[in-house]
Amino acid sequence: MDIKRRVFADLDRLTPSHAILATNSSTIVSSRIADATKRPDKVLNMHFFNPALVMKLVEVVKGPHVSDESAQITMDVSTKLGKIPVLIKKEVEGFLLNRILITIQNEALWMLEMGVASPEDIDKACVYGAGHPMGPFRLMDLTGIDLTYTVLKEKFKESGNPADLPTPSVVEKYVQGSLGQKTGKGWYDY
Repeated sequence: MDIKRRVFADLDRLTPSHAILATNSSTIVSSRIADATKRPDKVLNMHFFNPALVMKLVEVVKGPHVSDESAQITMDVSTKLGKIPVLIKKEVEGFLLNRILITIQNEALWMLEMGVASPEDIDKACVYGAGHPMGPFRLMDLTGIDLTYTVLKEKFKESGNPADLPTPSVVEKYVQGSLGQKTGKGWYDY
C-alpha cells in the first residue's frame, strides 16, 4: 500500500492535471490511494483480466470519490482498446467477477478437500456443465497458485476468519513450489 500511494503521488506530480490515474489492482480499491493525489476524482480502478492480451473484460470501479466523467472516459478508453467494460458502481472487495470466481474456487477447493471429486472432474463439470472456458483448478494454474495462496492469506489477515485461510491442498502446492503453468506443475502437469 505504501509503495502504491508513493507511485500515485509521483504520478500526480508528473502527469498533466487532466490525466486519469488508474490502478489495475483487484484487491486495493482506489479510495485507499486517491488522497495521495490532488485529483481524487480522477483516480480509479481499471481492472484488466488475466491474461490481458486475451481476456476482453475490464472492470471500471467508480468509488465514492470518482467523478462520472472519469468513469465514462475510462469506459470509453476500454472500448477503444477492444475490451468489454463493465461499470461497478460501488467499491466492494474483489469487485464483480472475482467475487463470483472466488466463490466457485472456494467450493471447488472444499469439494477437493472433502474427497468429493478430483480437480480434473471438478474442472470438467464447470466446463461441460456450466459452459466455463476452464475450470477453477485450470484457472488457478493459469494465474498462479501462489496468487491464490497470497490472496487467501491477506483475506484471513483482514478478517481473522479461519475459513478464509488457504486450504491444505493450496498450502501443499505453495510449499512444494508447484505454482501452476509458470513452474510446469500445479493441479496439472505442463
